[in-house]
Amino acid sequence: MAALFTGKVLLANREEDEVETERELSRALDNKVLLLYFASARCPRCRSFSPLLKDFFVRLTDEFYVERASQLGLVYVSRDETEEQQRDFLRSMPKRWLAVPFGDAFKRELELRFAVSEVPVVVVLKPSGEVIVENAVDEIQRVGPSCFQNWQEAAELVDRNFLLAEDPEDWARRSITDPLRRLKYKLDKKKGVKNEEREEGGDELS
Repeated sequence: MAALFTGKVLLANREEDEVETERELSRALDNKVLLLYFASARCPRCRSFSPLLKDFFVRLTDEFYVERASQLGLVYVSRDETEEQQRDFLRSMPKRWLAVPFGDAFKRELELRFAVSEVPVVVVLKPSGEVIVENAVDEIQRVGPSCFQNWQEAAELVDRNFLLAEDPEDWARRSITDPLRRLKYKLDKKKGVKNEEREEGGDELS
């Protein structure tokens, strides 16, 4: 996937560090499903959709929700009118997002390449750069994080380890103590296995 951005510069969100070497781009993008998010902070539809996309991304990459971060990357391609608008928007989004620098002509190249005429648009790409979904906005709104499993299978990623913490329809009923209960369950389960092993060992000795 880094090949799509060879010779280009991306910004790491919030820290405004440039990600431009092949090694850095490979670490950030290779072997991942990549989302290109074309949007503008001033666009009413984008303002409505962006919080959903943020939640979608966080639920797939934040350890609060998943056992292991999914192989998912996102590059923001803005149509913001000013650099300040782009910066303010990104500050409210996940730190793992990357962005094409404001004013970079490469944004126009991406719009032409993926036939983006209006926003918001979320282009879903395989690690090879091949398009999986031309615009996943509706799919993300309807299905939520569950649609990532289909993208992951289509992308044929090397590591297929994906675990959604719970049914997306049950988000509203989440308790703040859920992560603690899951951790306690895991610890208790391990203790139970050890106790069973001890009991079996005791039986063999007697």
